[in-house]
Amino acid sequence: MPTPSDITSSVNASSVLEELSARSTCPPEVERLPSWRESRAPSTLSDRDESESSLSQLISAAHTAQNALIDATAGSTAESSSGGSPMKDVAKPEDEPAAGRLSPAAEPSCSTSQPPSVTPSSNTSLLSYEFSNIRLLPNYTSSFLRPGSKFTGTQQSDRQVYNVDVEIKHVDMQESYLCGYLRIQGLTEDHPTLTTFFEGEIIGTKHTFKTKNEAWGATEKTDMQHWNRFPAWRPLSKQARKPDFTYRNYAQREHIFMRWKEYFLVPDHRVRSISGASFEGFYYICFNQVEGTVAGIYFHAKSEKYQQLELKHVEDHGCTPAMEFR
Repeated sequence: MPTPSDITSSVNASSVLEELSARSTCPPEVERLPSWRESRAPSTLSDRDESESSLSQLISAAHTAQNALIDATAGSTAESSSGGSPMKDVAKPEDEPAAGRLSPAAEPSCSTSQPPSVTPSSNTSLLSYEFSNIRLLPNYTSSFLRPGSKFTGTQQSDRQVYNVDVEIKHVDMQESYLCGYLRIQGLTEDHPTLTTFFEGEIIGTKHTFKTKNEAWGATEKTDMQHWNRFPAWRPLSKQARKPDFTYRNYAQREHIFMRWKEYFLVPDHRVRSISGASFEGFYYICFNQVEGTVAGIYFHAKSEKYQQLELKHVEDHGCTPAMEFR
C-alpha cells in the first residue's frame, strides 16, 4: 500500500476534495486523522517527519481546493446577479456541505447529506402573507348599526308601554345578517325583565320584502300591510309587489329594512314559552342610518296587532370593536 508521500505527488486539489467529499464516515475524517497516523507509525524519526509533512500538505491542498470552490461559486453568483451568464462546471449548492466537513469549526455529524438552510429573503416581511380580502373589508356601513351598538326606547300597544333595550352583537352586511339581544321590562309580574336572542334578515339581494319562512306565520298580504306603515317604504310599494323585485344597493341607502326574529330566552335557552308573554313572532324593522333610529312593528298571529317599537341609539363616544390594520 502506498504511503502518504507517494499519494501527494500524483493527486491534485480537486481530486482530493472529491475523494474526501464522497466519504460518509462518522465522525469526520479530520477527527480520524490522528488515529490513522498512529496505525501507520513510521519506523524512524525521519520517516515520521516526512509522513507528517506529507499529511500537512494533503490538508493544505484540500483547504486550497475548498477556497477555490467558494471563490468560484461567489463569482458565479455575482455574475448572474449583474446580468452575465452563469459559470459552467460549478458545484451545486448541495455539494458544499460535504466540502465543509474539512473545516475544524464545523460540528461533527453522522448524516451524509445536510438539509439546505432556509435563508429568508430580504423582501420577506409579515405583510407578504395572503390575508383574505373579505376578512379585511368592513362588514357594516353605518356607525350606528355595528357590533356593540346599543339602542333604547319603548314598545307601545293600545294598553301599555314597555321599556326596551337592544344590543347588537354582530353585523354582516355582505351576508345580510345581524344578531343581538332584546330586553323588555314589565311584560309579566313573574318575569320583570325578559331578554331574548334575535337574528335579523336585512332586505336586499338575499332577502326580499316577502317573508319566505312559513313558520313565522306571515303571508304576502301581512307583509304588505306591515311594510306600508313605514313612510320610507311607501315609494317602493309598487315595485316591491313584483315577484322579481330586488332591493339593490341597500347598504348605501338612508333606510335599511329588516326582519328581527326572536328565538330563545337568555340565559336559559331551553325556555320556549312564558305565561302572559310571547316571543314567537318577529319585528318588521325600518332603520335610519343617518339618525340611528329604529322603527319596528311586532307581528304574531295571536298577539295584539301593530305594536310599535321606537328605539334611539345610545351615545358611546366613538367606542368601536377591535379592528385590524395592515
